[in-house]
Amino acid sequence: MRTEVFPRITVDPDVMFGKPCIRGMRIRVTDILDMLAGGATRPQILESYPYLEDGDITAALAYAARTADNKIAFAAE
Repeated sequence: MRTEVFPRITVDPDVMFGKPCIRGMRIRVTDILDMLAGGATRPQILESYPYLEDGDITAALAYAARTADNKIAFAAE
């Protein structure tokens, strides 16, 4: 069952092991984030993946920002 969890971001247990992906395609949010963190520009990503849209990159960033706001429990040392 495919679920939209954020605009353009879907989670489907049958696609990429249920990892958040762009519009049900086999490109994960983390793939886009890794490319950006590695220095790739939006135009470079869009050239490498012509089926992506600029809004997909924005959605990946927005999704990451939202999930980064989750509380984290630290283990006692």
